Amino acid sequence: MGELRGTHVPVLLERCLELLAPALDRGGRTVHVDATLGLAGHAEAVLQRHPHTVLIGLDRDTEALAHARVRLARFADRIHLEHAVYDELPEVVERLGYPGVDSALFDLGVSSLQLDAPDRGFAYAQDAPLDMRMDQTRGVTAEEVVNSYSHPDLARVLRVYGEEKFAGRIASAILRERERGRITSSARLAELVRESIPAPARRTGGHPAKRTFQALRIEVNRELAVLETALPAALDKLNVGGRLVVLSYHSLEDRLTKQALADRVRSKGPVDLPVELPGSGPTFRLLSRGAELAGEAEVAANPRAASVRLRAAERLDPATGQQGRTDRERSGRRVRAMHQPGTGSTRGSTVDLESTPGDGRTDEQGEGT
Repeated sequence: MGELRGTHVPVLLERCLELLAPALDRGGRTVHVDATLGLAGHAEAVLQRHPHTVLIGLDRDTEALAHARVRLARFADRIHLEHAVYDELPEVVERLGYPGVDSALFDLGVSSLQLDAPDRGFAYAQDAPLDMRMDQTRGVTAEEVVNSYSHPDLARVLRVYGEEKFAGRIASAILRERERGRITSSARLAELVRESIPAPARRTGGHPAKRTFQALRIEVNRELAVLETALPAALDKLNVGGRLVVLSYHSLEDRLTKQALADRVRSKGPVDLPVELPGSGPTFRLLSRGAELAGEAEVAANPRAASVRLRAAERLDPATGQQGRTDRERSGRRVRAMHQPGTGSTRGSTVDLESTPGDGRTDEQGEGT
């Protein structure tokens, strides 16, 4: 396996442990899923803090799994490390014989190992082959995307996944370069991007190639498509009282997380009824208002925490989840409904979790407030 490449400082570690603890300290054996195991910093801390917890660790990166196995060797009797993408979580959990899990953590994006290993092609600041696959055993590489996609497809990837304003100009530059020869170098691609962006725009927002490299990485690894499937699947696998914590690092990931949680913390019943209809109430509650950010001290110690957004939720008991709702809260729901356009039903509406506490329908607040 060789020496560990790169450094790993788990992001928001203490906050994650704080949020997971009530689900893992319920007595007897509990099961925690680290859906993005990486170099196992979060996983190691969970196992140390909770001696009766079993870990299921998933990662598509075989090199990361090998390092994690060494790091967690002393916990060998209560770990299952699986070569899998996080949308395979339900199948892995079932194959291992667990009907449900007590907690799950998603630490999204590219790992420290992948960023710091120059031969993986993730970093625009280092010259390397254009690979960018998290799982190097399968899938298309960034080199194949750059050299085979049409102008419209390439521009779409850069615009949608990288939120790149100059996607069309960059795609045109790539196609012109392809006519001279195949693009195989991350340094050459970064230079093409820099040359394509007007000088005034290059002076702000960090490295000019940052958004392009993000977009290619997401496309190569199908990150958003996988996440869109994985989050509902993980929520479905949580036992009552189970908790999900998600760390996102760009707005696209955070938006999908926000939407997945909004669907579970929202009442599905008619807003003008004085009581919840059976089966129509929220199935989860938020554990914080909106997305939590890293503090200044953590960002200073670990710059990769600068863009993190944390969201968390807990599964409610369907038999008791609505208990404790007061007549005042129900009245508040009706008053708010009277001021909304339309029929008064919330079906199909969106909940802005950034500004709305609790489940978007009551005055409940999360633990992080």
